[in-house]
Parts: sequence; structure tokens; C-alpha cells
Amino acid sequence: MGEAGGTVTLAPAVTVLAPAKLTVSLRVTGVRADGYHELVAEMVTLDLADELVFTDGESGLVVVAEPGTHTDGLPPAEHNLIGRALSACGRSASVHLTKRIPLGGGLGGGSADAAAVLRWSGCTDPALAASLGADVPFCVVGGRARVEGVGERVTPLPHVDRDYLLVLPPFGVGTAAVFGAWDAGHRDGDRNELTAAALAVEPRLERWRDALGDLAGAEPMLAGSGSTWFVEGGPAEAGTASAPALVVGGEAARLVRAHTVPAGWEGD
Repeated sequence: MGEAGGTVTLAPAVTVLAPAKLTVSLRVTGVRADGYHELVAEMVTLDLADELVFTDGESGLVVVAEPGTHTDGLPPAEHNLIGRALSACGRSASVHLTKRIPLGGGLGGGSADAAAVLRWSGCTDPALAASLGADVPFCVVGGRARVEGVGERVTPLPHVDRDYLLVLPPFGVGTAAVFGAWDAGHRDGDRNELTAAALAVEPRLERWRDALGDLAGAEPMLAGSGSTWFVEGGPAEAGTASAPALVVGGEAARLVRAHTVPAGWEGD
């Protein structure tokens, strides 16, 4: 904030969307000497997105979660990915975050938020993005891409319009624990080789998979390391305002109908 001719000038607020990523195929190809896992995956960007409002030169983080979006375990501002990304870019800002992507859902919510910071800051260094997290490089690029290594190699692919139905269980799954279970031998899954490992870590995933499968009449796939399950297509009314939730054993989970969007999407 500054003064010119006796008037006070406020820093303009800038709104940036942080779209979720969906991993539509994943194969673990090896483990590096440092313990990180190498993979080959196809990822797409969805129109399910967090919203960040930046005010340059200020500080602080306000988080507002939309109903049904669990944020349990969100680190304090100085330690979460938004704060780390601002620090890495040498920027300061107050951030108002509207959270629609659940934590621990396998949809890259924290990485998407960090990527939004990098785009707002004008930081385009791929190495910097990779230093913040394995999914951040893809979330910076967006669209549809082949992702390799530990996530640092992103090769854009042509955009394909797809429609998905997602169920977001009311809990998250720890990525490190899932890879640990994969290391222990839980290695099974058709298009996602982390499926058996995630089920070993969090057995409650099974009932949400089965419930979505019964609703959609198709075999759901796990999003990344979970906890989200998804099917392509699905009943037209599911995931809409008239049918926003799936209930299992007295617990409700958000149903979300999401669409793929191209790189550079800003909510148009």
C-alpha cells in the first residue's frame, strides 16, 4: 500500500484457479537410490479447482473449505505448499484460499495450489516446481500429459474431452504410506499399480469403490494413491445439485461430476 498526492493506493487482488489433476493411468517403474519412486503416468486437468486470491506485499493465509471438502491435516501457513512456493519465488502475499479439492484425495490439491502460486509469481523454472513436490510440475503445465521420473518430466499430449464421476470419501490417504505398502509387495491394479497398496493402507476404500461401482455400473479406478475413486461417464444425474452425495454406512461422500480442461484453463 502506498500514497500518492494524499490518496491511498491498495494493492490489487488477483484471483488464480488451481485445477485438480486426475491420474488416469499409473505404472511404477522402479525405486531410486534415494528412495523415491519412478513412474509413468497419464494425467489430466479437471474443472474441479481451488481458488486463490493474492494480495501482493501482504501476508497471511485464510482457508475456506466448501461443504464436503475435508482439510484435516493442512499444515500452518509457513509450512504448507502455498507458503513454501511463495518463499521459493521470493514473494510475499496474503492468500485467501477457497478449498474444493480435498486433502489426501489423490487429486493433487496442495500441488495445484503451489502451481497457482508459481504462475502468479511468474516462476517458470521446472526444477523449482519439482523441488516443491512430485505433482507440481504437471500442475504448472496442466492439460493432458505423460508424466515420468518422479514427476519432473512432463510431456504435453493433445487435449481430449472426457467426463468423469468422482466420489470423494470423507478421509484422506497418505501418499508415503501407500508407496511404503507398494515396497512391501502390495502391487496390483489394472490401470493404477498403487491400488492394492492403497487398499492395504486404508481398507475403508473398498466400500466406497464398491458403492461407486454399483451406482455407475462400471469398475472404478483409484485416483493416484487415493482416496478418490472415479469412473468415466456415469449416471447423468450423479454429481449434480440434485444428487451431490453417496451415502455408505451412515457416512456421506461428495459426488463430483468433472470434465477435462486444456492447459491454460482459467474457468472459461
